[in-house]
Amino acid sequence: EYVGAKYGIACMNGTVGLHIAQILCGVVSNDYVIVPNITFIATLNAIKYTGADPILIDVNQTNWQMDLSILENFLESKTEIKNSQCILKENGRIIRAIMPVHVLGNIGNLEKLIKLSKKHHLKIIEDSTESLGSFYKKQHSGTFGDFGVFSFNGNKIISTGGGGVIVTNNEELAKKAKHITTQAKVSPTEYIHDEIGYNYRLVNVLAAIGVAQMEKFPDLLKKKRIMDNYYRKELSNVGDIEFQEVNSNVNANCWLFTFKTKKMRPLLDYLNNNGVMSRPFWMPMNQLEMFKNDLYVTENDNSSSIYETCISIPSSAGINEQEMREVVSKIKEFYININN
Repeated sequence: EYVGAKYGIACMNGTVGLHIAQILCGVVSNDYVIVPNITFIATLNAIKYTGADPILIDVNQTNWQMDLSILENFLESKTEIKNSQCILKENGRIIRAIMPVHVLGNIGNLEKLIKLSKKHHLKIIEDSTESLGSFYKKQHSGTFGDFGVFSFNGNKIISTGGGGVIVTNNEELAKKAKHITTQAKVSPTEYIHDEIGYNYRLVNVLAAIGVAQMEKFPDLLKKKRIMDNYYRKELSNVGDIEFQEVNSNVNANCWLFTFKTKKMRPLLDYLNNNGVMSRPFWMPMNQLEMFKNDLYVTENDNSSSIYETCISIPSSAGINEQEMREVVSKIKEFYININN
């Protein structure tokens, strides 16, 4: 109801939601699924669960979302349409779907993405696991494609400890999703199953926690945006800090405050050694051992430069102004020290 989708299917986490969504989009072994090269590893793990392989697209230097110009050039030059399917010309394999990831709750150019997907016969599965509360032109993330998937992991704005929801506007696919996430059981009384199913349901206790969390979500989302505004104001013009660009069409949920600096590694050490827990960004997927041989499409390898310069700082919805002042103070202290 909150995101404006017609149907929602609760599941045990966002990763299995992505797995099921791919199955229902027809992704099978030896297919390809297009994804950004910077994302949390769960996105790619879910692709491998189906037996498919990822095609990794480099990200945009400013908003850190999948670079749609690179994607467009790749689709136009390296693929062809046969029997209403997108085929990678070099080996004849089917590219079945595209899985945009709304990284850090930000959103890229969805009109262009939808246009490309229609032209090249690609299903869209939105990895919206980080973007509950994010809107693109007043429409909620996760509702633009065939499926959207949300996560209620412990690090999200609201949490059920572990949990997720698959959303879709397709009634038939919604029923199918419910069916195969509950062991594909046909009869309510007898143990009759009509296909391979999965024990992917969200248990009742966690679902109850999620209902209570949703009641608090508007207030938590407001606090996230206050946090984002505070950090952007206080850290503007500090050292060489650059912020993630958010397009005017996007109202992001400000999930995890992350910024760029060429001093990322020494700043990371300084903050963690001085009581401010901070983290580097995700390593690009093509640099991980299990994905290094997968196809990576890039022009300038923005993924590497973003990884080498991005740092995430304390961003809890429960963070107060005094704590944010302390975080900002330590960051400013670091830049003062290195300049003296």
